[in-house]
Order: sequence, then C-alpha cells, then structure tokens
Amino acid sequence: MFDVATKQDVKDSDVAELERQETTARLAIAKVEVEPRTWQVRSPGVDVRPEMIFAAAPAAAAVDQAVLGRLPEPETSAVGLSLIKRGFDVLVVLPALVFVAPLLMLAAAALWIESGGPIFFRQRRTGYRGRKFVILKLRTMRVLEDGEGVTQATRGDARITRVGAFLRKSSIDELPQLINVLKGDMSLVGPRPHALAHDELYEAELSNYPLRFQARPGLTGLAQVRGFRGEIHAIGDMANRVEADIEYIRGWSLMRDVQIIMRTVPLLFRDSHAY
Repeated sequence: MFDVATKQDVKDSDVAELERQETTARLAIAKVEVEPRTWQVRSPGVDVRPEMIFAAAPAAAAVDQAVLGRLPEPETSAVGLSLIKRGFDVLVVLPALVFVAPLLMLAAAALWIESGGPIFFRQRRTGYRGRKFVILKLRTMRVLEDGEGVTQATRGDARITRVGAFLRKSSIDELPQLINVLKGDMSLVGPRPHALAHDELYEAELSNYPLRFQARPGLTGLAQVRGFRGEIHAIGDMANRVEADIEYIRGWSLMRDVQIIMRTVPLLFRDSHAY
C-alpha cells in the first residue's frame, strides 16, 4: 500500500514538472518578462493569464493567492474618471485661491526676509496613471532636491528654516498646490504624491504601490487623516499608507471626499506628524 502511494506521488510530481516546463516555454515564446521576486508580468500588452505565471513559478517560491491580488490592475478607476469630482475640485479651489492669496503673500515675504532666494519649491512627482508633473510648494528648506538623491524630511531636520518650520507645521507650505489642483495635476483629496526617487524605492518593495496612481494625487487623503503622514521609519509605515490610498480609490464617493476634508481641517493646527 505504501509502495503504491509513493509511485503515485512520483508520477504526479513528474506531470507537474512537465506542465511547469511547458508553461515556461510558452511564456518565453511570448517574450513575457516575469519579475522573479513577486512573479509579476513586466511586459504590458501581452495576454498572459495569471495561472500561467503561477504554473511557471518554482515550488520554492511559495506563491499563493495573496500574490495573485498584486498583479497589475486596470489603470482607470471611478475616482480617476469622475467629472463630478473634477467639478467639485474646481468649484472649491477658485474661491480658496482668492481667500488664501493674502496669506501666501505674507508667507512669501517672510521667506524672502529670512533667507532670500526662491519663494517656491518645485519638484517632479508622479500623478494620475503614472504621468509626471511639477508640484508647487512654498520653500521651507535651504536645499532644492529633485533627483535620484532626495532625502525625506525628518523631525528636527537642520535643512528646514525657522519660517519654513512654521509653514510646514501649519501646512501653509502646501497651499500653492491649489494651483496644481486647478490645472488638473492634482485633486483636493487623493493619495499624497511622493518624489520620483521615493516612488522608485517603494515600488520595488511594495508590489501594490502603483495602484495609488489610479487617482489624481491629493492635497490631503485618507492615509493622512488616519495618521500615516510624516517620516517613514520602516517599510511597514509606507505599506499602511498605500493600503489606505487603495481603500480610498476603491471606495471613493464625493461624500467621502467632503468627510476627509472636514477631518483634515483640525489637523492643520495639531498634527504631530507635521514637521
């Protein structure tokens, strides 16, 4: 009885190995690249079923259904396509720009008196469907980083000026992004955009990271009102932020945008993660 079971196990193993080799050959013919760590398809436009990828994966990879959920999803979403959301952004931003204009002029004057130099900080970020845009902020540091070596701001960062520290704590430095919203680069609510260097870093660590780009980046977002703002100490910090962003995208509604904006207002004055 034991011998029969053993032979059957060997036979099943041989069949599985033949199927794996056949699938691997089919993928090679289709010229599909598969990322070895997460077994994701890296060649867009090729019709490859998920089961083909998993059949080609070695048993040692211990691939399960959780990985299947990380395969690339469509680049469009309800929140990204919504004209109602876009109309709401424009209706709110136009009067908001008029209202904050005097505050921006005062902040610009304070920056100029303290350190001179540029008033605005410009940096490339990734927006809706992976499109690059230039984000606007009031300059709060003595450096203007926008390249491969972008260092995230930390608590007590020596690069931050005295005026800049106040602007960051109160989020006044973010107000020029109302112009980005008016231009359509951003939205009032959505995933916060990161520097391109940080996008590359975290995308290599978190396979669901690109799903954030299914919506326009926002001035505020679900992740921010849940306390996932500020310095990233471990990859888990960014994972929490990404999960909140994806939850927002999948469950978006105009009412939820209004709720997030209302929850953001008190954080302008008492957010311990703002520095």
